[in-house]
Amino acid sequence: MPMFSFEGKHPKIHPQAWIAPTATLIGDVTVEAHASVWYGVVIRADFGPVVIREGANVQDNSVVHVSERGCVIGPGATVGHLCVIHDCTIGAHALVGNGATIQDDAVIGERALIAAGAVVGPGVEIPAEVVAMGVPAKRQEPLIGTSKTWVDHNAAIYRELARRHAEGIEEL
Repeated sequence: MPMFSFEGKHPKIHPQAWIAPTATLIGDVTVEAHASVWYGVVIRADFGPVVIREGANVQDNSVVHVSERGCVIGPGATVGHLCVIHDCTIGAHALVGNGATIQDDAVIGERALIAAGAVVGPGVEIPAEVVAMGVPAKRQEPLIGTSKTWVDHNAAIYRELARRHAEGIEEL
């Protein structure tokens, strides 16, 4: 996988994390145990740190970038496919749906679900255990039903899938 040092800071990957061979990590990136970073993801920590906490996953073709403050993706959190995550905090076991954008200084609460395609604006705080949707993401509903099921199970599904990819992919 492409990993690059930048101005003396380099990615730190726990041996029990899985990084897809086509993901790119640059600078002050930390990926903790049982976390996964999927195909085509770019994590560029050139202005500040990016921390992917234990058991979190960042899915295909998402981009994570920061300013000086940095970005934390909490334990067991999921960043779906094609997301833009910029200089924000994503709480434990939160789920950011495919194609969503989370902007500077936003805070996503624990076990919150950001709907696919939603845009969480700068400085916006999304409370714990709600579904936030819209552009900008203003509409919020309680985390129930199918949404709750996704939040409850997605991190475990991706930990198992990362294990299978670690053991089962072959370059052709």
